Amino acid sequence: MEIRVEQLTAGYAGHTAVDQVDLTVPSGQVVAIVGPNGCGKSTLLRSMARLHQPRSGRVFVGDADVWQLRQRDAAHRIALLPQAPQAPEAVTVAGLVRYGRHPHQGLFRQWSREDESAVTRALEATGTAALAGRRLDQLSGGQRQRCWLAMSLAQETPVVLLDEPTSALDIGHAVEVLDLVREVAAQGRTIVMVLHDLAA
Repeated sequence: MEIRVEQLTAGYAGHTAVDQVDLTVPSGQVVAIVGPNGCGKSTLLRSMARLHQPRSGRVFVGDADVWQLRQRDAAHRIALLPQAPQAPEAVTVAGLVRYGRHPHQGLFRQWSREDESAVTRALEATGTAALAGRRLDQLSGGQRQRCWLAMSLAQETPVVLLDEPTSALDIGHAVEVLDLVREVAAQGRTIVMVLHDLAA
């Protein structure tokens, strides 16, 4: 599904971080937003994910304006993996990935076989199924990042936003994560990611 930004301006406390940005990412494509720290990359991504209210402009996923959607409906369309996410203490890989199904739960919609299948698909897609029973804090940086990506995939949204998915990784693990991102896009998901290092 296409994601489109039209004339978006956003910032914090009187500071404009992004100014009148236009961006279109076709369905199934990967786009990297590259730039130094402080140039507004994360602000743009958070505005696209409906987590930071822009001053002006619009964000569409397909034909839906994300800022006109309810939060839960937006979470059915867009998944965001923030930079340096924090996990509950001692959580297992499977437990982490299950958090990706949270937008699909509700008062009349409890955990189901479909939720479990979505978790299994995400673990298999990221090559982390063998790690499902292990604690996240016992894994390498590259393994942990794959697990976080699995959580985002379990949300089963057509658009995935990644904020510096290779930060703090050595070059080998960074390449693994970026290869995985390409594989995910090849399955039809639209991916926008922020990168600080152009070499990544």
